[in-house]
Amino acid sequence: MSEDQIIKTRRRKMKGIILAGGTATRLFPMTATTSKQLLPVYDRQMIFYPLNTLIKAGIKNILVIVAPEHSGQFLNLLGSLLKKHDIHITFEVQSAPRGLAEALTLGENHIGDDNVALILGDNIFEDDFAKQIKEFRSGGHIFAKKVSDPQRFGVVKFNKENRAMEIVEKPQQWISDYAVTGLYLFDNECVELAKKIKPSERGEVEITDVNKAYLKKKQLEVTIFEGEWLDAGTPDSLLQASLIVKEKGISQNFHPILDQAITEFNEELKSLSKKKLK
Repeated sequence: MSEDQIIKTRRRKMKGIILAGGTATRLFPMTATTSKQLLPVYDRQMIFYPLNTLIKAGIKNILVIVAPEHSGQFLNLLGSLLKKHDIHITFEVQSAPRGLAEALTLGENHIGDDNVALILGDNIFEDDFAKQIKEFRSGGHIFAKKVSDPQRFGVVKFNKENRAMEIVEKPQQWISDYAVTGLYLFDNECVELAKKIKPSERGEVEITDVNKAYLKKKQLEVTIFEGEWLDAGTPDSLLQASLIVKEKGISQNFHPILDQAITEFNEELKSLSKKKLK
């Protein structure tokens, strides 16, 4: 890499994308009238947890990808929530879910010449990954967690030196116990890589294939973490997530800016409700 290229890489900002589309059929009938990411996890809507992950890392420009039928609800909640705090949230409608990697092509204009932190709107992390996000410069960086049911996820296999060797999406045979979780850091090349991906057998553009592309180029870093990773995709896991969030105080560990914005939003709604009752 030339000196000019190194300088350009260092100057890249980190943009954020939250993928909050999809139909969430496993949560019917709760999601018949609203998005899964707008359901409460203990005392806050689910969307606030991934938003907190990005804000803690200092990310100021965040794109939220939503389903068309719920776009108005997201706009009402997040449209101006953080504007006074110099955090800008924009929205992109995903007409139909076609795979996680589509978030990168839908977010092409948002990413521009910068890097991106892509996080799934239904993933809740106990750990604070602000350091890894702030220090990211190039390539790809994923976060792995040891699980008891790896066949449900994309998994990463390590060699004896703890370096990633292979990534497999929902393996039918045991590959590894380490699941790839829903937070991905990519450099600017991710958009072009995503465009080249062919849909899988299930008809989706897999984020695993983007990770594999970086792995093939030996540009993929993996962080293994021990804290809670909650994927609230079923009624049982949604309930369990709320209990763990309450027990471990995860919702009480939000960035002060987001805490303040939520409080102000709640107070404004209460005030409006009182005026309507008069």
